[in-house]
Amino acid sequence: MDRILGFGKLLTAVVFLTLVVTNVNGQFKCPESRGFFPDSRQCDLYYACADGQPEERLCKDGLVFKDDNPKRENCDIPANVDCGDRTELQEPQPSKGCPRANGFFKHEDPASCDKFVNCIDGEPQVMPCPPGLVYEEKMSNCVWAIDAARPCIDPKREVLDDGFFCPEGPVIGPSGSALPHPNYPHKDDCAKFYICRNGMIPQKGQCDEGTVYNEDLFTCTEPESVPGCENYYKEKN
Repeated sequence: MDRILGFGKLLTAVVFLTLVVTNVNGQFKCPESRGFFPDSRQCDLYYACADGQPEERLCKDGLVFKDDNPKRENCDIPANVDCGDRTELQEPQPSKGCPRANGFFKHEDPASCDKFVNCIDGEPQVMPCPPGLVYEEKMSNCVWAIDAARPCIDPKREVLDDGFFCPEGPVIGPSGSALPHPNYPHKDDCAKFYICRNGMIPQKGQCDEGTVYNEDLFTCTEPESVPGCENYYKEKN
C-alpha cells in the first residue's frame, strides 16, 4: 500500500476551485510575468500574475495552495502540500460536523475510527475506510491500525468455525509491499490455508490436488519445496 490505502486510492485528493478575493495592494511582486505564486507567510493565500500584475487569491477554507507548478492554480488538502514556513491560515469557517469548510476529518466518535468525514463547502459526509483500515488524521488517509497515531477500538473481527481470525496489521508480500488480501497457512493441513479479504474477512482456501501451501511464496507449490510437507500426499495414500 504505498501506505495501505490499497483503497485503490479510495481517498484520492479532490482538487477544489479557489475563491478570487481582492486585488493586492502592491506589496507582492510577481517573480514571472504570468503564473500562480504562493504568499510568503500564509499557506492558503496566493497570487495570480498576468502581465506582471498580481491579483490576490484565497483557497477555499480548509485547503492550501500547492506551489509546485507556477502554471497551475491548485488548492489541495494540507496532507498533500508542504507549506514549509507558510504557517498562517485564514480564519476557519466551521459548520456542524466540519471543523473547516473543506477537507477530510476524523469522525467525532472515537469508537468510529474506521470512518472519516469528507467536508465540501461545509457539508459533511461520513465515509467508511476499507475493511481492516482506520482513518489517520495526519495523513488524511486510511491506514492499518498499527500505522495510526491514535488508539482505535477495532471493529469486531469475524471468526471461522475452526477458531481462525485474521491477525491485525499488514502482511508484506514477496514484492516488498503489503498484500491487500493476505494468506495464512493452516496449522494442521499442508493443503489448506486461509484468505483474509481486505486483511479482515477470513475465508478457507484449498490447494489443488498435488500441491501444498507455501507460506514463503503465499501460494500453492509442489510439496518438495515446502519443509515438513514433502510427504503430505504419500502419507494420505
